[in-house]
Amino acid sequence: MQNYQYPIDLDWSHEEMTKVIALWNAVESAYETGINRDEFLSKYRAFKEVVPSIGEEKRYGKAFERESGYSLYHVVKNAKESTNQKIQMKSNKEGRK
Repeated sequence: MQNYQYPIDLDWSHEEMTKVIALWNAVESAYETGINRDEFLSKYRAFKEVVPSIGEEKRYGKAFERESGYSLYHVVKNAKESTNQKIQMKSNKEGRK
């Protein structure tokens, strides 16, 4: 169970926050249970509508990884490179606070 806050910008609209939170949930799913590749990429595209800048994406992704131990970068890379229908990441949370 999560014990952390999602990185969001309070200036975003409710719809924008919903898109970003959906991506964080998808990253969690990729590590915890696996997620359909197309579903993940759809949520990532919606996230990019809110956070189009690569620099901002990295900043939010690193903040999420610090909080959760889950890497947005690695899930996106896996989803883009894989031909598998399901993305299942190996957790690296062991040893984290």
